[in-house]
Amino acid sequence: MFHKYKIRQIVRLVRAPVSDSRATGSGIYEVTRLMPADETGEVSYRIRSGATERAVREHEIRA
Repeated sequence: MFHKYKIRQIVRLVRAPVSDSRATGSGIYEVTRLMPADETGEVSYRIRSGATERAVREHEIRA
């Protein structure tokens, strides 16, 4: 599977869990690293907003 987003691309978190204290108010992040596909075949990304960095699957973000 290919990566839909590129490093340094700005993306928005589709839906952060309400209890997730790591989510920023705006939900806008920058892609910092492309990660390999997991066992289901879906690729992941490292994304960052300010001091907050997290790993997400491709279905969790939008451009």
